[in-house]
Amino acid sequence: MAGTRSLLLFTLRLERIRLPVWILGAGLLFLIQSTQSQNLYGTPEELAQLRATLGGNTAVIAMSGPAELLGTIGNEIVFEMFAFVAILVALMNMFLVGRHTRGDEETGRAELIRSTGIARHAPLHAALLLALLANLAAAAAIFAALAGTGLEIGGSALTAAAIAGVGLVFAALTALAAQVFEHTRGVYGFTGLVLGASYALRAAGDAGDPALAWASPIGWGQRTLPFGPGRWWPILVMMGTAGALVAIAIAALNRRDFGAGLVRPRLGRPRASRALRGAAGLAWRLQRGAVIGWVLGVGLLGVAYGSLGDSIESYIRDNPEVAEFLPGGAGEIVDSYLSLTLTMCALLAAAFGVSSVLRARAEETAGRAEPVLATATSRRTWLAGQLGVALIGSALVLVVAGFGEGLSYGLTVGEPGQALRMTGAALVYLPAVWAVVAVPAFGLGWLARAAAILGWVALGYCAVVELFADSFRLPDWIQQASPFAHLPAAPLDPVTAGPPLALAVVVLALMAAGFAGFRRRDVGY
Repeated sequence: MAGTRSLLLFTLRLERIRLPVWILGAGLLFLIQSTQSQNLYGTPEELAQLRATLGGNTAVIAMSGPAELLGTIGNEIVFEMFAFVAILVALMNMFLVGRHTRGDEETGRAELIRSTGIARHAPLHAALLLALLANLAAAAAIFAALAGTGLEIGGSALTAAAIAGVGLVFAALTALAAQVFEHTRGVYGFTGLVLGASYALRAAGDAGDPALAWASPIGWGQRTLPFGPGRWWPILVMMGTAGALVAIAIAALNRRDFGAGLVRPRLGRPRASRALRGAAGLAWRLQRGAVIGWVLGVGLLGVAYGSLGDSIESYIRDNPEVAEFLPGGAGEIVDSYLSLTLTMCALLAAAFGVSSVLRARAEETAGRAEPVLATATSRRTWLAGQLGVALIGSALVLVVAGFGEGLSYGLTVGEPGQALRMTGAALVYLPAVWAVVAVPAFGLGWLARAAAILGWVALGYCAVVELFADSFRLPDWIQQASPFAHLPAAPLDPVTAGPPLALAVVVLALMAAGFAGFRRRDVGY
């Protein structure tokens, strides 16, 4: 089709930085998990002990996968990591296809491209071919990680193919959503909702009725049981589903107007409410869906983590090697576990904060900030509204996660007061979360085009240091560069006011510098 090849090469160039990060991240997660699992459960006896411990824990099964995956060391790795990498690859496909289909139409780039004689279907075909290449590359990285750590070639290939299959299903689903909805937020919201439902159906099926898991692409992938017995036919189900969704997307493209969707957006009020009469209200209105989604998602994750607190002590007693990965070792088992899971929730809260700050940059580059700034709204007021959502939203995500974890843990042990205790412990991590959020805020002022790189690199650095410092044997000076390293591991360690206050000063300095830079530079550049 005219222009498909040129568009594919163009999009490959545009994604030359972002795409390798997604792909290498998927491979690295399997590499780390494979290495750790083989070190921890290297003998049949250790694996049998793990199967006896986890096989009857409904919460663990719901979080990870079916108990059938605990039969071999290879399948145990799939049990631990498949669902999370599948979500990662699904998100990669969602953003990839959405950005180069509906995103280009929304910003006007697609209209310029089509004025050059590009065929009507070429942008969609190029985006789907790009997704196919990305999934093949992710599969290659995962295969190399698993086979390179000594696992069977056939099982490694099937695991990689299953992950790629999940990615293709969500690439096709995003392509269909791009024809239905008029804005990218609708595309991402719908696809994200299906992804969340897929994970929930998989969890409900693994913990209860197995038929529910067969309604989920993630469940299809896990039921390949790659390292024994090994089923290839679920891959055909994924390919068939992806093909059907692509066919429907093409048919929908033929029936809609350029720039519009099959579903018309709901008309707004003729007059704005009082809440929309300021920059802060506008910022909240634009991001309220994302805030609610992150709060619910991370909050539910906190509930799931807390529900495991009662059984973690017996698990560590049966598997003392696992205590090495907890901040306090085996001495304070439950608090060590709770501090580790709070750190993970704090990293997710920081992820929301980074994405929220970068929304301000997106408003600039899309030309929507300039009309607002052409009014009596000052630059400082506009930026304060955007950053206020990032700071307050990330705090809300963290607090709800801590409260949910404390509430579920308290209910399992009969101590309702744990909800307030864990909420307080979660707040200890807030200065570190805001320190990560302040990095792209600083970038908005002085290095606007690199703000996204600065923000995600800072978050990735903190995640690697906090989760894998011991596994990678990172030197102390590298670990000390993470703001989380300067805070007590609540609720394990006693809390003092010094480190949080020092980090708060750093946050204020970075934010002030960001405001100063934003006042000096041109908007949109």
